[in-house]
Amino acid sequence: MSDVKWIKLSMKMFEDEKIKLIEHMPEADTMLVIWIKLLSQAGKSNDHGYIYLSENIPYTDEMLSTIFNRPLNVVRMALGVFRQFGMIEIDEDNFISICNWEKHQNVAGLDKIREQARLRKQKERERKKLELPPPCHVTVTQGHATDIELELEEELDIDIDKERDKENVTNVPSSIYQEIIDYLNRKANTNYRSTSKSTQTLIKARLKEKFALEDFQTVIDKKSSQWINDTKMNVYLRPKTLFGTNFESYLNEKGGTSNAQYGRSNGGTTGESETILNGRTGRIKPTESPVPEL
Repeated sequence: MSDVKWIKLSMKMFEDEKIKLIEHMPEADTMLVIWIKLLSQAGKSNDHGYIYLSENIPYTDEMLSTIFNRPLNVVRMALGVFRQFGMIEIDEDNFISICNWEKHQNVAGLDKIREQARLRKQKERERKKLELPPPCHVTVTQGHATDIELELEEELDIDIDKERDKENVTNVPSSIYQEIIDYLNRKANTNYRSTSKSTQTLIKARLKEKFALEDFQTVIDKKSSQWINDTKMNVYLRPKTLFGTNFESYLNEKGGTSNAQYGRSNGGTTGESETILNGRTGRIKPTESPVPEL
């Protein structure tokens, strides 16, 4: 999905108790401008309310001060107030996200409008191929297309071309992150959060490489059985290590607990094993576990 060029604001925004409290604070006007700019920045990221320079680089206070063209001390004060009031969250990797983003961006509505625009565009293309005259009235809903719908339609051509060339794994359901991290926490007796931006980036990268949920569980099972009682190694039972660049190596290791669907002994005597990954069968020789990422 290309970046959304608008965000939704409630007309009752200034009736909100939190906004009223902010209006009585020092630098109130500047803080409110910063809040609107944060909402706008989240709309530009178009990632469920997250705000960042890139998926791997969170904004620092200094960056926001420069981008928003506001004093650094006021930006820091505003972020502190917004966090205290539950308007934003800042995770352990310093990624900022807008709480209750759906209040400010109707995600479901956008998807519905985009699908309606896609269908309308598809019909228009089919009509052009048949060289049929256009109907008297082309409607998306029960009324005429809104400015928002027309703008989304302009973006649609770009989206279609991009989606033809790559599979879309950008909109990973939050339940997938939750299930993987909950499984890790149960197996490794840890307390990681599935909402961490860095963790989601790692999981998304592996999903893009066509690994499945069972693969994550297999890696967690194997490394937990190997490291859980090792005081030097159990610190590496973390998303950064397990789901990083060594993920496939961990998955293909011989020994440890593994998922029967994705790895099985071939019953031979050569010490090799046969592995099924994403429908591909191959023979691999057992190797030592790669050095965990620091």
